[in-house]
Amino acid sequence: MRRVKVAFFDVDHTLTTSGSMSRLLAYYHAALGHPRREFDDRMCELKAMTAVGCPREAVNRAYYAGLEGLDAEVMAAMAGAWFDAERATGGFYHEPAVAELRRHREHGAHVVLVSGSFPAPLRLIAADLGADELLCTVPRVERGRYTGELDGPPMIGTAKADAALKVLLQRGVPARDSIAYGDHVSDLPLLRAAGSGVVVGGNHRLRTLASAEGWTLLPGTPPAPDLRLPAWSAPARSAPWTARGRTAQPFVTSSRYDMSESA
Repeated sequence: MRRVKVAFFDVDHTLTTSGSMSRLLAYYHAALGHPRREFDDRMCELKAMTAVGCPREAVNRAYYAGLEGLDAEVMAAMAGAWFDAERATGGFYHEPAVAELRRHREHGAHVVLVSGSFPAPLRLIAADLGADELLCTVPRVERGRYTGELDGPPMIGTAKADAALKVLLQRGVPARDSIAYGDHVSDLPLLRAAGSGVVVGGNHRLRTLASAEGWTLLPGTPPAPDLRLPAWSAPARSAPWTARGRTAQPFVTSSRYDMSESA
């Protein structure tokens, strides 16, 4: 068997059991005391786009457009509290896929995370899992705030394949010495760009294609555990959130939020 020199991993619903984009945004809104309806309405808009057949890339762009005006430093710091809360559930990671990542890392492979999510949550996951490189959607930041625009294309579909091929070229690694892991049909370009593919869960179409391609199948992710959110009722102006004081926020509820359609 040829040695794997580069291993590419999708993140949401491949390495993790939930979607980082929507779960972090829920945490952000709750901790800052924004009205809960504000977040729920946003999620409904994005899911409606998917329901009427909008391309996954368009839904991804719409998510980041909704970040316009938010403080990037606060979001990055908030991601730390969110990540702690996710880890505390005991079911954040999808162990079959994480075991594969660790196996590749132990055998000296260059491990790359490839995701439509953004740096705030992904850097924490990459560091925790010991990934060597992160390829993701990058929201534009000006004067410390998200503009709603992107620096580059959403890391979805063919963009994942293009980014993976660039890594292989830069490292002088032929595609046959690489492997890719994904859970969604939008990961097909990435799976096909690598020398071999592994489908994590996936729908009937993707698993049928995997069988035809001779790719490995891994079990899909279980339902994500409930995420305990900060008290949603506190007015934002009365209790400004800071990274230093993040543990002072009371936890009063739990809820599931997922926007896997966009990442």
